[in-house]
Amino acid sequence: MIVLAARLAFENLFAPETRKVFWKVLGLTFLALVVLWFALRGAFNSFVLPWLQGIMPSTADWTGWLTLFLGIFAGIALALAMALLISPVTALIAGLFLDDVAEVVEKRDYPSDVPGIAMPIAAAMKSSVRFLGVVIVGNIVALLLLFIPGVNLVAFFLVNGYLLGREFFEFAAMRFRSPDEAREFRVKHAFTVFLAGLVIAAFLAIPLLNLLTPLFAAGMMVHLHKLILHKETSVQVRRS
Repeated sequence: MIVLAARLAFENLFAPETRKVFWKVLGLTFLALVVLWFALRGAFNSFVLPWLQGIMPSTADWTGWLTLFLGIFAGIALALAMALLISPVTALIAGLFLDDVAEVVEKRDYPSDVPGIAMPIAAAMKSSVRFLGVVIVGNIVALLLLFIPGVNLVAFFLVNGYLLGREFFEFAAMRFRSPDEAREFRVKHAFTVFLAGLVIAAFLAIPLLNLLTPLFAAGMMVHLHKLILHKETSVQVRRS
């Protein structure tokens, strides 16, 4: 069931119906990262660079080397900052389009089912911010555990697997039920959701492809939610 949901979600990423959302998310993410790059560079040049120059020797013998060192330091710092911001920025922007992905999946693969109800704009923005928070928390925890040998890689998958699986499955479930009912349904199938979350965490670990993590995760959990519902329905029919 999980493998099937992942395969269908990956196929949906590049389906013609999804391309509009696909390019919209990538375009807005790229634009946001460009704006952040100039904002961070401006902040560094205005605040950090003068401070560093003030605490370092400024004699003629040091000036050239100091300028070179600060230039290299600035480039590395900005590159690291942008690398850390890619996932959160993508999560924030893609979170606004998760219902678009869900609608494509439902219409394309489950046309005979009752369609889900998209979240209102305010709720979608709140959900997007929550996804952003989940990604940030997950990566901070994983980053802190990087200093513990033998635990870092496992921690990355466990933390992100749990958080991403929980959030994206509840998103898929909330298209058909209240938040409380969605949470209860997720708890009922907690182990399956966690295993699916590990697949999303693995997707997140792939460079460049991880930019599409929110779209992949949303599609996968919509499929998983549907597959679980169909399985439960078929079991109930057999029992009756």
